[in-house]
Amino acid sequence: MTTDSRDNSRSEENRNRADDYSAPSGNSDSASGIEAYKNPYYRYLVLGILTTVYVSNFVDRQVINVLAQYIIEDLELSDGQFGMLSGIAFAFVYTTLGIPIARWADISNRRNIIAISITIWSVMTALCGAAQSFTQLFLARFGVGVGEAGGSPPAHSIVSDIFPAEQRATALSIYSLGVYGGILVGTVGGAYLVQYFDWRTAFVVVGLPGLLLAIIVRFVIKEPPRGMAEARKDIAPPGFFKVMHFLWERKSFRHLSFACALHAFVTYGIGNFMPLFLQRVHEMPILDVGLYYGLIAGIGGLAGTFFGGWASDYMTKKTGDKSWYIWIPLVSTLLALPFALNTFLLMPTAYIAVYSYFIPVFFGGWYLAPCIASTHFLVGIRMRAMASAVLLFVLNLIGLGLGPVVTGFVSDYLTPSYGVDGLRYAMAITVLFNFWCALHYWWALKTIKQDFERAPA
Repeated sequence: MTTDSRDNSRSEENRNRADDYSAPSGNSDSASGIEAYKNPYYRYLVLGILTTVYVSNFVDRQVINVLAQYIIEDLELSDGQFGMLSGIAFAFVYTTLGIPIARWADISNRRNIIAISITIWSVMTALCGAAQSFTQLFLARFGVGVGEAGGSPPAHSIVSDIFPAEQRATALSIYSLGVYGGILVGTVGGAYLVQYFDWRTAFVVVGLPGLLLAIIVRFVIKEPPRGMAEARKDIAPPGFFKVMHFLWERKSFRHLSFACALHAFVTYGIGNFMPLFLQRVHEMPILDVGLYYGLIAGIGGLAGTFFGGWASDYMTKKTGDKSWYIWIPLVSTLLALPFALNTFLLMPTAYIAVYSYFIPVFFGGWYLAPCIASTHFLVGIRMRAMASAVLLFVLNLIGLGLGPVVTGFVSDYLTPSYGVDGLRYAMAITVLFNFWCALHYWWALKTIKQDFERAPA
């Protein structure tokens, strides 16, 4: 029997045994969690709540982009400074604090961590509206990063525990819809708020509803037992350095994490400046930016994110080859390139440019869920939150932290020579990093099968 056949047999056996999984004696919370998650409707309710939380996460993170022109004019900022506000101010603390929070999630109650995190990022987003200078807004964005650092790693861990392995990438793709759902809500809502009120009011209005979500998470979601979906016994969590050493030994993970980082470098480097590009280069009115860009980026990204997770699960189940979790992101990276370059270099009007953006943003959404699922397939059940945090550390530090900053400073450098087209050329240069990204996906493919096979049982 081949290794893939044995994996499929074990997967089927685990599904059959899942209903027989019993909690440790005397642990009533664990027992109630198992009973609750036997109901598939409750499982999807939890996934829906976590996805809504991720939408809120990205609304608070991304609303600054549609407010860019107003913030730049009010606080007298350069494109490079705005790149810092939308990138490194948030990303540095988000990535570094994500590691200890993930360790906390691997040993503690993940639901409570998520609820606390929502409260922090919601309050700090509202405080962005009170900023009177670049420094104050930088510090407020720093605070948003503190809260959002505790969102995804524990949520990834919960989703992997409540869905079986053969549905994991699809479930994670549904969760990851929050990225583009947040862009859609934040862009459309932010545009209307800044048009009829001001950019400060926009921050307050999008930030405070998160407090209600925190209450829902705390009192509706039950903490699932570790390894429940695979009917595996819980084990003591390994320490941070052991997890880091474990992941660093996997050559495939090193390439996968860097590929994800470069993928995000392009995604954030162009996405964070797209509203400003449409306003500055094509003189599109702010309400049209919110409506057209918000809908195109939101719907295209939502469709691409779901398709990437579903396609990788489907092809893996059909072929028995888990390397499809890498092939899907690789293919999407190359397909996005020509369409993205056309959007910035060739399209003559704002409306044609924004319509053409649908295709690269659709392809750009394919990568996230398969990459998270691949990372979880490489590690043990008590390492999932930490593994997600390590992946997100690399992804966000390079992608979110540097992508907008590099694009912004390249725009500052080119603007004296090319005027408003300086931003256009800066965004086109950022797109070219997809070539480098594709190379790392290709190198990850060379060892990913062997690394999947030696994952801890």
